[in-house]
Amino acid sequence: MLNYSTSEENYIKAIFHLQKDGTVTTNELAAELQTRPASVTDMLKKLSAKKLVHYQAYHGFVLTPEGRKVALVIIRRHRLWEFFLAEKLKFSWEEVHEVAEDLEHVGSKKLIDKLDEFLGFPRFDPHGDPIPDANGKIETSKQICLTELPLNSAAVVCYVSDQSNEMLDLLGHKKIAIGTKVEVKKKFSFDRSMELKIRQQAPINISEQLAKNIFVKYGT
Repeated sequence: MLNYSTSEENYIKAIFHLQKDGTVTTNELAAELQTRPASVTDMLKKLSAKKLVHYQAYHGFVLTPEGRKVALVIIRRHRLWEFFLAEKLKFSWEEVHEVAEDLEHVGSKKLIDKLDEFLGFPRFDPHGDPIPDANGKIETSKQICLTELPLNSAAVVCYVSDQSNEMLDLLGHKKIAIGTKVEVKKKFSFDRSMELKIRQQAPINISEQLAKNIFVKYGT
């Protein structure tokens, strides 16, 4: 893979995340990166010249196969660094993202492959997002929203959709993290809140809004 600037890599990664719902617009990308649409247009022309995006003025854009490959390399670096920071340096999961934003631009493939091996080839980062392997393959897991989990069914938290600092702080306060074993003991029709049993702790109540951001898979 050729070397790209930090700015180019940030654009490529942002397009990858935004294009899940289809074609990305200039305004969407400008809002995501907090920059001006004119700056986005200039960068898209550069990325298009490098055959990393399919871009047509006024019609939006998507990554080319090569662009998607580059995006997955960047995401692999980011999520491996997040795992390293959380597991080895004991950063809290709301701290790791910002630090990994800088480390993801270290372009040495040998370093990242060694890091992956050192960490034991983890499949998911601290937030439950899958880590692409060295070939760009992403593992998917069967998961359901906590709101859909039947009563008294054992499950494990595997993903959090809202990864804002405020959400992660709330989950930390509730002692809910990736890998936490949970059971829904009761669902309240009045406000759709629920009583949740976590490990050996006394049951706690969580709001429907919080539950909608927590995804689990069956198992103990």
